[in-house]
Amino acid sequence: MKKTLLMIWTIALTSSGIAITNAQQVKLDTTKVNRIDKYLNDGVENGFSGAVLIAEKGKPILAKGYGMANKEDVVPYTTTTVSTIGSVTKQFTATSILKLVELNKLELTDSVDKFFKNLPEDKREITVHHLLTHTAGFIDVIGDGDFDDIPRDKFFKTVFSTELLHKPGTKYAYSNVGYSILARIIEISSGQDYEKFLNRFLFKPAQMNQTGYFIPQWDENKIAIGYYNNTMNVGTMISRFNKIGKVTWTLKGNGGIHSTIEDMYKWYQALKNNTILSKELFKKLTTPYILEYEGQSSYYAYGWVIYNSDRNTKIISHNGGNAIFFHDFIWLPKEDILIIQFTNASSREAEVAWTIEKMIFNEDFKPDPIKKSLNNLVFDNLETRSIRQINELILTIKEKYNSYLKYSENLNGLGYDVLRTNKNSKLAVALFKLNTELFPEEGNIWDSLGEGYIADNQKEEAVKSYKKALELAPKNDCHWCKSSKKALNDLKKM
Repeated sequence: MKKTLLMIWTIALTSSGIAITNAQQVKLDTTKVNRIDKYLNDGVENGFSGAVLIAEKGKPILAKGYGMANKEDVVPYTTTTVSTIGSVTKQFTATSILKLVELNKLELTDSVDKFFKNLPEDKREITVHHLLTHTAGFIDVIGDGDFDDIPRDKFFKTVFSTELLHKPGTKYAYSNVGYSILARIIEISSGQDYEKFLNRFLFKPAQMNQTGYFIPQWDENKIAIGYYNNTMNVGTMISRFNKIGKVTWTLKGNGGIHSTIEDMYKWYQALKNNTILSKELFKKLTTPYILEYEGQSSYYAYGWVIYNSDRNTKIISHNGGNAIFFHDFIWLPKEDILIIQFTNASSREAEVAWTIEKMIFNEDFKPDPIKKSLNNLVFDNLETRSIRQINELILTIKEKYNSYLKYSENLNGLGYDVLRTNKNSKLAVALFKLNTELFPEEGNIWDSLGEGYIADNQKEEAVKSYKKALELAPKNDCHWCKSSKKALNDLKKM
């Protein structure tokens, strides 16, 4: 008997460890599946790597790895490749809090002074609910990055001594710090280490054996290597955890959990089937409580972001990443469609989950091909020095990378990446100059252009740029003004 494409998918998914049954009931036809698979496969040629899972009615339709998890050792990305889920960790933290509610260990209305002693007056009104919804008023981060090993007591002393951004409960302000506080509340309330609690009450009931910080003790050959700019091998986060010997409080509870496509599918099943939380508590977990940003339509729940689809149906989602690794989790409960994505070479081009959502529901939608990341494009042209060729490259960037150009920090960071190579100051200047055209009122961008001009030995232009930067300098919190003034004074002396 001739095998259909759908039967072939059934065999492939079963062999990867994810069983698919009743394939004939699947409404995502083979044409759509084939189209999505081709879109992702074509992207591999331009640097896309990672894994994607699509499920309908609880049944996987597509579960597959693309590209390389380890380029140097030629290890393909698969459904069992281990990678960080970034801020999707927050939904594990939020679910654990609700589990403690179920166990009568705490209440959502409990204030933080129940768990932490001698708090400043302005912190005593903060509740567990405020922390879960990013409305407590805490700043986003403490310390110098994910691996800044600040001792626990010092970390929380610093957190609670910082000035709040607003009165608790009045506004939304995304805060990784807030979820680190929740992780500590889990430890205090349960008497267990944060990861051990998650493993006992979430991961084991869901049969998620490949999810955690340390407990799974993965085979290192299964852990995805990260590639900055899709080219530079930066190793794994697990190796850095192992070097420190623990998860830092700058990361615990808010990010850094590692998992696989298969385990995150099991997580969806556990939530869908109320294996971990009752229907009532799951409703609390995914209720839209607070508008994220003015003028937009997304709401924050507990560790989840809630959207409204084009069909006026609910979308439960969250993503996480660190400019190298990226993870997306999109669940449409009414349609019962699930889309999960991992990548170890993050860029705007590699964030494909929402594009896949459009491909599923909009027959007329034609996605742009996955292009090379802008970083890749620029570094492929690093030796380009003629003004004409550089101008052509800038024109290509303006025409084809609009999504990347929405935020000034993207081009700014790329310009500095080029400067650090000491190979092409003219290209760095061109990137900084484009940024000033796009964001002419941001003083920091003009400061960066000045630095580019100095590297390219264009001192007169550098003076103009620094003067413009200082004209636009904010009255408060100008972290770059001091260096800008010094550079301008040094140039004048020359």
